[in-house]
Amino acid sequence: MRAMPTASVQIIDEATSWDGVEVHPPGERGEVALTVNGWEIGHLHGDRAAHFAFAVADADRLREEGRIEPHPAFPTSRALAARRIATQEDVDDVLALLRLNHERLRARAPKRAKDAA
Repeated sequence: MRAMPTASVQIIDEATSWDGVEVHPPGERGEVALTVNGWEIGHLHGDRAAHFAFAVADADRLREEGRIEPHPAFPTSRALAARRIATQEDVDDVLALLRLNHERLRARAPKRAKDAA
């Protein structure tokens, strides 16, 4: 019997199959960022949490729906958010949240200037 891939492996494998998504090596706090067009669609802290920056209207709606909570480092931000990962349902919703940002940021034209060189 094969073991189920970890949450972060499932998320990264699925998200990097989407058009233009790139994965970046861990940052200072161990986070693995997923980007499209040079913009971050979200990042993972191992298998336990995902952090996002949403358009404020989307974040307000998602918070009302109970799908996200305040970002631990920026708890008063309306745009920055977090999602705990504990179950397969959480993995699936993190993917849906990343997809929401993917669609929004794919619509943004070219890469960020600092990344275009």
